[in-house]
Amino acid sequence: MLLYITLGTNDLARAMRFYDAVMPCLGLERRFANDAEAGYGEPAPTRIRLWVTQPFNDQPATVGNGSMAALSAPSRAAVDAFHAAGLASGGTDEGAPGLRPYAPGFYACYLRDPDGNKLSAVFMDPTPA
Repeated sequence: MLLYITLGTNDLARAMRFYDAVMPCLGLERRFANDAEAGYGEPAPTRIRLWVTQPFNDQPATVGNGSMAALSAPSRAAVDAFHAAGLASGGTDEGAPGLRPYAPGFYACYLRDPDGNKLSAVFMDPTPA
């Protein structure tokens, strides 16, 4: 359904340090960068699915109240690694890794990136205990 997600930043270098640390935990990599934006996704030739960019209207980037990007993780260990890497790279904790009541086997963590954008990494265990 979604083609890509764009998140705003006021400091692209700082944002890239954060995303360069967390995205490999999910099997994703930085595939593009210039002075205004960076793109992350699975290895080429797949489409870049997450863009971190300075706003095109040259106004400060702001976060949306109630907005969150939930990213798919390949395992619980990947969720744990994503959370730890995010905290070590300037992110803020919004919920430690663990099972959530949204569905059986729904294992997730929640972070804010250095600009305040809320992120989640989620592993949906097909065989929950």
